[in-house]
Amino acid sequence: VLPSISRIAGAMGLRIGTAPGLLDIVDDEGGRRIDRLFQRLARELTAAETEAVRVTTDPPSDGVALATRLLTAPTLATELARRGVTVEMALLTDAELWPVYQPIMSLTTGGMVGHEALLRGRVDGREVGGGDLFFLAERAGWLRRLDRVAREAAIRGAAGWLGSADLYVNSDPAAVHRPSVCLASTERAVHDSGIDPRQLVFEVVASHAVIDHEHLLSVLEHHRSLGWRVALDDVGVGWSSLALVSVVRPDVVKLSKTLVSRLHEPGAQAIARALAELTHLQGGVVVAEGIESERVADQARAVGADLGQG
Repeated sequence: VLPSISRIAGAMGLRIGTAPGLLDIVDDEGGRRIDRLFQRLARELTAAETEAVRVTTDPPSDGVALATRLLTAPTLATELARRGVTVEMALLTDAELWPVYQPIMSLTTGGMVGHEALLRGRVDGREVGGGDLFFLAERAGWLRRLDRVAREAAIRGAAGWLGSADLYVNSDPAAVHRPSVCLASTERAVHDSGIDPRQLVFEVVASHAVIDHEHLLSVLEHHRSLGWRVALDDVGVGWSSLALVSVVRPDVVKLSKTLVSRLHEPGAQAIARALAELTHLQGGVVVAEGIESERVADQARAVGADLGQG
């Protein structure tokens, strides 16, 4: 295993010394690259390999003391666990992230009225979608960090071309513990971008919203205090969705792709029509997601959707 570790460390510019059964790795930059080395090793070594190697950091220079330390040193697997380094965290550390934007159109005029920002990334040489990125982040305990990065990348990425259109930004209320603190950098990003706060629509997935109503409402109230609007995303699970819309009173309700794909069925039509009527009664706007044909656009328009996305 040691030659593999030596190769990885050498590629990172670390200074390496060797002796039989021993690898001495020195970071001349204060330890930051050692931290990144552990992240790389979590990715590139198997669990069995990390159990086969013992590791000690900041070893003593005295030979006897060093030998004693090495005899009782933890395995690399134990050291990675102690540092909280996981495969998922290591993958995210080296990931390249960027936003892409999907258009939102008026079902009445056909004009472009907004864009939803979606996170994409390149992880371990492969391009992956936002769902996979947030799965990794949740496993690594980085949900709050990735949620913030996605919000702010979406805003900065749209600043130069958005014009007067609305910008829809996804956010998980579980990633926002104290809104005034957790959203402070997002508020700065909006200010620095020059985008009118009233053009911002922050989306909360309906399934996330049902977990803690009280926390959700406090987060959304903070959004509104900053001039941002709020959307309830992926709505479409019968009467529970009607109750949720009634409680949250979102500015925008987004009908889920699953519901929209079934709008040829009487039951789905009834649910969508009830959601649209309640949303309009509360002064909101309805977006139908997953519009990929004129036929589906006509069906969405018939049940009361104002906008289409696809």
